[in-house]
Amino acid sequence: MVNIIEPVKQEFPNLHIDTRLARDILVGFVKSEIERVGFKHAVLGLSGGIDSALSCFLAAEAMGPENVLAVRLPYRLSSQESYDHAQLVIDQLGVQTRTIDISPIADGLINQIPDMNRMRQANIMSRSRMICLYDQSAEFDALVVGTCNKTEILLGYSTLYGDSACAINPIGDLYKTQVRELSRAMGVPDIIIDKAPTADLWAGQTDEGELGFTYAEVDRLLFLLIDERYRPEECIAAGFDADFVHQVIARVQRNHFKRILPPIAKISHRTIGYDYLYLRDWGT
Repeated sequence: MVNIIEPVKQEFPNLHIDTRLARDILVGFVKSEIERVGFKHAVLGLSGGIDSALSCFLAAEAMGPENVLAVRLPYRLSSQESYDHAQLVIDQLGVQTRTIDISPIADGLINQIPDMNRMRQANIMSRSRMICLYDQSAEFDALVVGTCNKTEILLGYSTLYGDSACAINPIGDLYKTQVRELSRAMGVPDIIIDKAPTADLWAGQTDEGELGFTYAEVDRLLFLLIDERYRPEECIAAGFDADFVHQVIARVQRNHFKRILPPIAKISHRTIGYDYLYLRDWGT
């Protein structure tokens, strides 16, 4: 029997966070996770979007701006606006910075396959950026800080071994709605918070245009499904469209492989990931 619950309000109240507490937790997380493994510096890709801006703000507060390297990684089709918005963050925080044009790296493969579709090209760009970030982490003696939020991770809206790759991720348990809330509290420029989210892959591309729904809509649904453990029929009873509910659930299920380490075939009594299980900070 389906439980009847109150219709979901336009602004689902439990998505709101205590921004002061969240800030303290995430700044402490960045500092402790970097220092516990013997590092003192952080490196991240700064795209001009809200997610990387918030990660940069958190890293700068945790490690000191002089110990953070924000790397701009434009492709030849990237917008000037993204570059300029990244500069706003750099100027406001005073972090170290470097700009690396990934066009020669990405085009080295893209130009060999004339009929390559946009998705494949986008994945090559994302993985080219991660190659550069990990190279810079070696030079800067730093850990790579991630910039994917909870909504993207659950929906699989990221590139495996591309923007999903990192050493630590301070914003991975924040829905996009909560990223906006914390960003505003921390002083991220309004022009970055208020603009349409985009991976800046081609002219006019937006996240919500590709997904087919808004972050505000899907965050409310994901909160019920994931955090509150609602069943699909309970979400529908709460007022969500049935097709939308099933579409989102299918995406979460289909992309689960992106959220776990590659499975290892088990032939021994203690297999990594099955029986040999330790937290990341084991031994430290």
